[in-house]
Amino acid sequence: MPPVLEQLDTQLHREDVLKNPLPRLILYYQTHHDRSGNNISILPLAQPGSLVTHVILAAIHINEEPENLTLNDHIPDHPQNKLLWTELALLQASGIKVLGMLGGAAQGSFTRLDGSAEQFERYYLPLRDFVRQKNLDGLDLDVEEVMSLQGIIRLVDRLKSDFGEDFIITFAPVAMALLDPTKNLSGFSYADLEAARGKDIAWYNTQFYCGWGDLSNTYMYDLMVNIGWNPEKIVIGMVTNPENGNGFVPWDVLSPVLATIRRRSQRFGGVMGWEYFNSLPGDMHEPWEWAKQMTNLLRK
Repeated sequence: MPPVLEQLDTQLHREDVLKNPLPRLILYYQTHHDRSGNNISILPLAQPGSLVTHVILAAIHINEEPENLTLNDHIPDHPQNKLLWTELALLQASGIKVLGMLGGAAQGSFTRLDGSAEQFERYYLPLRDFVRQKNLDGLDLDVEEVMSLQGIIRLVDRLKSDFGEDFIITFAPVAMALLDPTKNLSGFSYADLEAARGKDIAWYNTQFYCGWGDLSNTYMYDLMVNIGWNPEKIVIGMVTNPENGNGFVPWDVLSPVLATIRRRSQRFGGVMGWEYFNSLPGDMHEPWEWAKQMTNLLRK
């Protein structure tokens, strides 16, 4: 296809994706620079052939001093992040939603939000201001430390109150947490959370890796749907390179599994990849190729 026609075709597809976002195609973006300190550009995800719907910027941390928010190891406005924020704004202009990931493996962010009302305000307000300043479309709450159900509900309620109904709130539970409330990293039951605030939670970036799930077949996904989870809200999470965690599933195995799930329901919630910078098959030289192949599998 000539380049001009390919760009037109992609634009028409992207407009369709904006109207009908299922299945979602999501990538986490945590490694922002290579070993030499050069920016790893996220802009290729907006090029023809890729129909990524959401990018999740990782990882935001709330530290001991409330005003000392960090993006990974640096303050968000560190000079090395200047190009990053410009590129994310360009992604948003192309129609891709950009969320921030709060928490993750580093401990402390959610413990600090799970205290008294006064403590909650001290730690929440700088987070709220950061989200506003950076014009994020939502937050992905990756709770990998013990938090109370009441505490996480308070956070969800406050985000909706401050940012409105269009603000996207997602969670990132390990896959087993949707099947057995005692087997999770978060402390609360996701089934109880869904019952209490499901209307305010857009979807769950469910981690089928690192020993918490298996994507070599459809078994665990089928169990989730069979016990009552809405398939629109289950986003199947995978590692995009075996260097990013245990449980990598090669394309020749993964493709028929996802194709089977996709054929079963138009309500399939989508897939997410951890993470962008070294996604196979392109690896660090062409990490966007993962998104193109996944587009062909899920959207064509």
